[in-house]
Amino acid sequence: MNSATDQEMTIDTPPVPLVRGPKRYALILCGWSNVALGMIGAVVPGMPTTVFLLIALWAFTRSSPRCRAWLYNHPKWGPPLAAWSRHGVIPPRAKCMALSTMSLSFLIILIAAAPNWITPAITAGCLALVATFIVTRPSHPPATQATGQMPQHTHR
Repeated sequence: MNSATDQEMTIDTPPVPLVRGPKRYALILCGWSNVALGMIGAVVPGMPTTVFLLIALWAFTRSSPRCRAWLYNHPKWGPPLAAWSRHGVIPPRAKCMALSTMSLSFLIILIAAAPNWITPAITAGCLALVATFIVTRPSHPPATQATGQMPQHTHR
């Protein structure tokens, strides 16, 4: 493990045991399917990107350190995934997009698809819980110290 690539692959690798056999291949397939959906979401308005990449990261973490390292070290998608993994960060733009999409979805259900009051009420309750979770996550990683290093203890 002397090469830079091997060293990158071990950065932030959680101590999760890798699965073996057919389950491993199913998780790799799940990971790459979610990477594909995430890439589609990057160009299709209203379709999420990050959630699919988080699912891919989860699948790769349990099945393929090489695929996980590729995604985690990706120049565009790696930093948001690392911010979520390390600090539970959801950037302000992502929060705004998620809340806007949830609101639009609720309005569509309310106006066009609701046969009675039960469907909108259940939908509103579920969306309120998800919105509360999103809004209460930090928008930025913890501030750096004067030395330019991350704080040593970010979680307690």
